Amino acid sequence: MDDVAIFLSLLALGYFCGLYFEKKHYQSLKERERQTHHLPMVTFGAKQTIPEAREAALFIGSVVIAADYFKTFASSLKNLFGGRMVLYEGLLERGRREAVLRMKEQAIAWGATQVVNVRMETSNIGTNKNGIEVIVYGTGIR
Repeated sequence: MDDVAIFLSLLALGYFCGLYFEKKHYQSLKERERQTHHLPMVTFGAKQTIPEAREAALFIGSVVIAADYFKTFASSLKNLFGGRMVLYEGLLERGRREAVLRMKEQAIAWGATQVVNVRMETSNIGTNKNGIEVIVYGTGIR
């Protein structure tokens, strides 16, 4: 009986701590996006002309985010029945937004007027594949 109580306590702790830290991260993302919205990001096709620039540099934003204990447990139950992995969609969104912000913040610090040819890559990370890595890269021009 004690084992079940410990398990449920850890599950509740994971749920509430995960919600708290996820909410703080979303607030941070929103504030930082407001601060960096003036820097445009553009993706060009292979035959489109890139704007003239005095200088150019490559900027990379990378982040690794892992799911909390509750999401890992809940998603393992969801795998039994199949369907959308809603629990991981938020994790992926946070990872993408954070990686883009890190790239834009580097470009702004360098003095870029825009970032062109932006690309994004993702991969699973961790022993249980419960984390993701997101890498965003683009060429900053000024």
